[in-house]
Parts: sequence; structure tokens; C-alpha cells
Amino acid sequence: MDQAAAHRARLAPYIEPHLERRRRQVKHPVHDFLFTYYTYRPAQLMRWQPPGPFDAKHGALAASTFALLRATDARRGNFGCFGLHEWAMVYRSDRTRHPQPLRLGAAATNQVVEAHRLNCSHFDAVRFFTEAALPLNTLRPGPGDRADFEQPGCLHATMDLYKHAYRLAEVVGSDLIADAFELAWNVRIADMRAAPYDLSGTTLDPDRSQWTPICIETPDGKREYAELQRAFTARAAIVRRRLAEACAPYAQAQSTAAVLGNPSAPVVHDLSRQTTPHSPESATLRTSR
Repeated sequence: MDQAAAHRARLAPYIEPHLERRRRQVKHPVHDFLFTYYTYRPAQLMRWQPPGPFDAKHGALAASTFALLRATDARRGNFGCFGLHEWAMVYRSDRTRHPQPLRLGAAATNQVVEAHRLNCSHFDAVRFFTEAALPLNTLRPGPGDRADFEQPGCLHATMDLYKHAYRLAEVVGSDLIADAFELAWNVRIADMRAAPYDLSGTTLDPDRSQWTPICIETPDGKREYAELQRAFTARAAIVRRRLAEACAPYAQAQSTAAVLGNPSAPVVHDLSRQTTPHSPESATLRTSR
């Protein structure tokens, strides 16, 4: 089997059930996210390509991605968030993001949020918080300061490694994209197991297992979530560093161009050996609580 065929065979168990559901216009509350929130089309994902040679057209994106990856990798992971971002998205609201019911009901869901400290560092989660939940979050990430807040324990930062990989497909190649995709797939399942929704009866691909909740409002659920989080963080560190290695020549080229007087080239510092003053703990200075 050649590399292209092996790549298609590897990803078919994830892609083919999705395409079949799409043909039947059936939505999936867990897996659709990987094909709707993320913009890489199934046909692109199934197509194999090797890493390409250095091409300056990728310079700006690769350099900025490098800086974000290294800043994230240098920061200490937060393993005490317990997936409460999904709960904050429905806090004291009549609307939910999925048609499935809340597992504990609205009142008890609100009580869980109020009984915990929200410390979400991921802007693309925080931007979906309800108005009532936003003041409860101890961090204030914004769209332009991701490198100041992203931390390796965040499930959504781990899923976003898939986005970083496919946006640089010609740089990193399909094997790394597939690794990031499979990691994001596993993380998404855990993310929705810890969410406040009751997804009973939902079948999960590719093994056809049944959804079960991680009851993060209980000590056992917190322990299970944190253990999964740490395991995903270890896997993500490998993918993140491989991505950073692929981006490093572009970051170096951008930095060299800036030193030589190209004002359009951003200076990108290698943050792999640095700590950051904007860890989740220090970022709490930018709060209203």
C-alpha cells in the first residue's frame, strides 16, 4: 500500500460515517464540530501530500504560528478548569448551543457554574460565554493576545493544533495533519462528555461506542477529566513541537529579514527557553473579580 492509500485508509473510519450522515442530513452533536468549526474539507483531509520545500509565501503565517506554539509550550498547564467552558456557554440563559437537554437541568447547571472558579484561557471558548458568565471568568483573553494566554492543558488549544497544521499543509504535510486530526477527534469526545448536555444514545465513531458523561460536578468526574486532560497534554506536546520544528525556518527567516531592515517582517522570538509573564496565574491581574 502506497502512502496515499495508507493515508486514506487511516482516515476513512472517521470521514466516511460523517459523509454518510451529511448525505442523509443527520447532525452529530460531537463529531460535526471537526467538520464545521474547522474549515478543512473532508476531501482535503483525505488527500495525502508530503511536506514541501521552503517557500517564503508561508513566512508570515508560519512565523506567527511558531510564536504561538512556543509560547504555549513554555507555559504551565492548567488542570483545574474541568471543562466548565461549555457550562459557561449556557449559564443563566434560555438558549443552549445544542438541541439535546441539559443533563442536570437549567437550575442545577447554574449552581455548578456558581460553585466553581472559571479560569478559561481560550478566547474562542470565552467569546461564546453568556453575558452572565463572562464576569465570572478570572481571565480576559482577547482575539489579539492568544500567545499571552494559551496554555498546554486547554483541550481547545489542543484541538486547534489541527487548524494550525492544515493551514500550513504545504509546509507540514498530511501525516502531521492526520496526527493532529486524530488527537482533536479524541479531545472533542472528552470535551462533550464533560459538557452539561445529556447525549444519551449518541454513538461515537470510529469504534461505535456509546457516549457516557464525565460528571465534572463530582470528585470522581473531576479526577477523570483531569487524567484525560493530562494524557491529551502529553500527546499534544509531541504534535506541537513537530509543528514548531516545521515552522522554525520561517520564523528564523522573518527574524533575519527584520534585523536586516525589512519593516514588513515581524520579529519572532524563540520562546522555547523562556517563561512568560502572562501565565494563567499572572493573567488574573486583568480581571474584574
